[in-house]
Amino acid sequence: MAGFSLIERALNLRALYHRILAGNIANANTPGYKRKDIDFASEIKREIKASNEVKIAEDREGDEGFHTPDGNTVNLEKEVVKLTENTLMYNTLVQVVVKKFSMMRYLINEGKR
Repeated sequence: MAGFSLIERALNLRALYHRILAGNIANANTPGYKRKDIDFASEIKREIKASNEVKIAEDREGDEGFHTPDGNTVNLEKEVVKLTENTLMYNTLVQVVVKKFSMMRYLINEGKR
């Protein structure tokens, strides 16, 4: 069941990323707020190696130099796009789990015949 363990960790990472992105969006008008981000590809590689600590980076300079006059580095449009993408990826992982359980149920039920 190692596959389920990795999917579980990927789901947890996607859920954390969702909270980070939602926090960025919620603070889009907060003076001086520095957007936070994670590098999902790097973090999933670390998860495969069983590292449990996620590195959350604060964007001090702003994405491609973006910042408001008050020092906020959240580009609302980009954060909404990332949040939507992350939601789609999370839902895809959930569908993988559902499909795996469906296949297991089928195999168990067919084995009874």
